[in-house]
Amino acid sequence: MSFWLQVMKETWVLRRKVVRDYSLYTGDLGTAYLLFKAYQMTKNEGDLKVCSEIVRACDSASRDSGRVTFICGRAGVYALGAVVAKHSGDERLLYHYFTEFKEIKLPSDLPNELLYGRVGFLWACLYLNKHIDQGTISSRRMRAVVDEIIKEGRRLANKGRCPLMYEWHGKKYWGAAHGLAGIMHVLMHMELKPDEAEAVKDTLRYMIKNRFPSGNYPSSEDSESDRLVHWCHGAPGVALTLVKAAVVFGDGEFLQAAVDAGEVVWNRGLLKRVGMCHGISGNTYVFLSLYRLTGKVEYLYRAKAFASFLFDRAHKLISEGKMHGGDRPYSLFEGVGAMAYLFLDMVEPSAARFPAYEL
Repeated sequence: MSFWLQVMKETWVLRRKVVRDYSLYTGDLGTAYLLFKAYQMTKNEGDLKVCSEIVRACDSASRDSGRVTFICGRAGVYALGAVVAKHSGDERLLYHYFTEFKEIKLPSDLPNELLYGRVGFLWACLYLNKHIDQGTISSRRMRAVVDEIIKEGRRLANKGRCPLMYEWHGKKYWGAAHGLAGIMHVLMHMELKPDEAEAVKDTLRYMIKNRFPSGNYPSSEDSESDRLVHWCHGAPGVALTLVKAAVVFGDGEFLQAAVDAGEVVWNRGLLKRVGMCHGISGNTYVFLSLYRLTGKVEYLYRAKAFASFLFDRAHKLISEGKMHGGDRPYSLFEGVGAMAYLFLDMVEPSAARFPAYEL
């Protein structure tokens, strides 16, 4: 059985198609996202049909949720739902999801980070514009959100060493999930004013300047613990953001910093977990991203080495208790759903993108 079909069976069929967690991160929307990826690769209409079925169930389950982002909120349900409806040729369903998306209101006390905050909503807007049509979500609406993010970043920085700074649950995180790397990554997709673009560049330069001597990145401001090498905290997530910076700004400094971060992932990134967020699957995308940027075959080799390790040994090591299969063992961001998604991407590595992060 194909890996993605096994994930679908475990998370959907055997659970009698009942949604307990609708999120893309650890829930059923992650299975839908995986099945849509499978459909894109195989053009199997069965995958698209089940994907649509799961999204509809997630739509119902998310009704009372106040979360508004792509990875952990309703924006992900409506954005993926609209794209799947488009591919299914269902205009009525497309209109439904698009209407629901437009009615999302962002609370004034919303944080700014990716998983639960403003940039997580912006990423959903970008996803719709890429997969439906540019202008599906107006630049005016996105600009209003960018204004809030920049304003809050400057307020918290308050003439400090870093031009933009943000907090989540009282900590000034640096990583992709909750901190600077994720926020800068999404901002670089936006139409920024010259001073805002400089603030993003200088924020990234601040991070590069203050990385650990090992080349790894702190999980939060003033942290002295050089331990985590994850997408969520540490070099992997920062590396993906630096690759984006190298493309957007054409700056050799960011390219070199991305390469340096990639070395950290190669030397320390073969983790004891399998997922996207804090596992080997997510770390593999650093090499795929560097391969796409540089064209150097050594990065494709490294991606294949990590992916082959997972393919050959992960299930056995998990069964022996030597690897952690994730608290939600079949989910996209914690479990083997991540492996299934990565293996699909390895079919066409030059087109691979870290799910719900790289566009």
